Amino acid sequence: MIGVGRSVAMLMAGVLLALPAAAAADGIMLVQAGAFWMGRDDGPADEAPLHRVYVRDFWIERHKVTNAEFAAFLNATGLRPPSSERRYDEDDADARIHRVQARWVADPGFEGHPVVEVSWFGARDYCGWKGRRLPTEAEWEKAARGDDKRPYPWGVTAPAPHLAVFARPYNATEPTASRPDGASPYGIHDMVGNLREWTLSVLRPYPYGSDADRPPYTGAMGRVVVRGASHDDPADALALTRRRSYDRRGAAAGHHFVGFRCATSEDLGEVAPGGRSR
Repeated sequence: MIGVGRSVAMLMAGVLLALPAAAAADGIMLVQAGAFWMGRDDGPADEAPLHRVYVRDFWIERHKVTNAEFAAFLNATGLRPPSSERRYDEDDADARIHRVQARWVADPGFEGHPVVEVSWFGARDYCGWKGRRLPTEAEWEKAARGDDKRPYPWGVTAPAPHLAVFARPYNATEPTASRPDGASPYGIHDMVGNLREWTLSVLRPYPYGSDADRPPYTGAMGRVVVRGASHDDPADALALTRRRSYDRRGAAAGHHFVGFRCATSEDLGEVAPGGRSR
């Protein structure tokens, strides 16, 4: 089966984008190669069984992509280039980026909030523009969990307001850097709460063989996996093993509770203490 890295390159080749920038170590964290415990045995059937999965080295952004960052992408590449899927539901009442004097601008006060109403195709294209890609499902869970079977990114403590953004009113997101106490073992913020996140993976039953054996979602068939939890999810929905998914219609739409962050397999160089690349 085609490996994840090669498949991603093939998918990106036909996307009409501005030339992507080279990946750079700006707020992106290294997750070193190795096996980790994925899933659980004491929850929903689609999260079982608890099993070991090997994941290669990858880097993943510390924070979810913000409204200001996605506005810059829209200004550089456009809302919907020819032969491309719609990237952003700008006419939705939940949208926090709007046209102001022919430019896309994040709404005042929401520049640092995670971007909402971005379709899976828009998330894919943004990451390609950055010289990156969406994380696979296994990469996402390893980045959130580490290798000790913890139920939450911060450990075993029950969810609390200082750890994650949850149980809030509709569309009441918070800035992406607002909950540092809830960071994962790799120093990655906001893995549960605030917004759920698009991934690169097609939904398949557990167990995994290895992460590289799983096919990437192409937008053509199957369901794409969404991981994490949202600001308006209850506390019992914050377990980091929770799996959700969308068919193509859902992937082609933006949602008020789904955001994303980017990852890369490209070697970003020397690693500083704490997992940061430099």
